[in-house]
Amino acid sequence: MSKIEVIIIEDDTRIAEINSRFTKKVEGFEVLAIATTGEQAKELLEFIQPQLVLLDVYLPDILGTELVKYIRQHHPDIDIIMITASSEVDIVSQSLRNGVSDYIVKPVTFERFKSSLENYRTKLEKFKINDTLSAVDIQSLWSNVKAEESVSEDPSPKGIDPLTLNKIVKYLATINELGITAETLSKESGVSRSTARRYLEYLISQKKVYADLVYGNVGRPERRYFRTDL
Repeated sequence: MSKIEVIIIEDDTRIAEINSRFTKKVEGFEVLAIATTGEQAKELLEFIQPQLVLLDVYLPDILGTELVKYIRQHHPDIDIIMITASSEVDIVSQSLRNGVSDYIVKPVTFERFKSSLENYRTKLEKFKINDTLSAVDIQSLWSNVKAEESVSEDPSPKGIDPLTLNKIVKYLATINELGITAETLSKESGVSRSTARRYLEYLISQKKVYADLVYGNVGRPERRYFRTDL
């Protein structure tokens, strides 16, 4: 994939230079120019058609949100990432409504900057190599989560096997309002008592079951587990 061409629009020359250095450190990006005013930015965009603009909100002659509208009208194929200290609801909501790819709040760390650009690059790559996208791919376009991370990430904590968990959940669906003990679950599901208790306690954390001490006629109370949907 060829390098992604970038224009930086930032009135503070020191910050503009930092953003330029950050951009050059991320693989696959090239800074074409820096504009310090809205008018200068408009002139550059007439001659240079970058794929991406890094845009500040507070420029000396125009608000960045107004420049976003101008770019959307005159250069709809250019993507925009806002980099600004502004946290006003009106600014953020306007940016969102006008299709800004990301919104980075100053002061900017390199890790946050790098993550934003890499997510943007991943999205472009998906468009270039696919005719259709999976549900995971589509979700990642808006969530800024890389699809491969979404697929490979194991949502279960350490010590919880999804297959064993599914087996236990299916069995629990058959129990009545009297509940079940870890010992009974162990016998019925074929797992050890300690494993049964570990999975039951995990399901408590997921609010699928709850536990209570039940006192019998003789002996100490036993810990019983009940489905939350009963």
